[in-house]
Amino acid sequence: MGISRSGRYKRRLTGGKRAIHQKKRAFELGRPAANTKLAEESRVRKIRTRGGNEKLRALRLDKGNFSWGSENVTRKVRILDVVHNASNNELVRTKTLVKGAIIEIDGAEFKKWYETQYNYKLDRKEAGPLPAPESKHRQKIIATRQKERSLEPLVESQLTSQGRLLACIASRPGQSGRCDGYILEGKELEFYHKILQAKKQKKGKN
Repeated sequence: MGISRSGRYKRRLTGGKRAIHQKKRAFELGRPAANTKLAEESRVRKIRTRGGNEKLRALRLDKGNFSWGSENVTRKVRILDVVHNASNNELVRTKTLVKGAIIEIDGAEFKKWYETQYNYKLDRKEAGPLPAPESKHRQKIIATRQKERSLEPLVESQLTSQGRLLACIASRPGQSGRCDGYILEGKELEFYHKILQAKKQKKGKN
């Protein structure tokens, strides 16, 4: 029992040292970090936990379910790159997938869905409405959807120019064996977009 999750070794709030009066316990046991990597072949292992239960430990992943909150749609897409991690830059260099990491995902599935949903082409050169469908019922549905249609300029530029979307991991790959998350939008997207632009400028100067 090397790794322990007990706080017995920690100092008191006042800074005083605590006397260790008991040994490590089995229920305080911890395990080495999964350090889930971005790789082409996914690798997930089952782990027996306390009480004979199981948890899934993802060692390598390349896909995940990501939701587009404002459009209320979820798709299974490829993870392309890890671009930012607030806790540690080393996790970006090693392409480690952890909760809260900012990643780039393939936007093709979401682009295809958007074009079908709103009958609107997302393209850098020829963006605009697509030819109206033959069915009158379908025309009515699209007309009502078009009235409510609103797409953020930053999200639109990502879909049209790069084909990649910035997303955040919301699950814990080392605990659930999955890498799920959501597409960045609004203030959150602006915040991380600024950070990434500053990084690019810094690299350009060097």
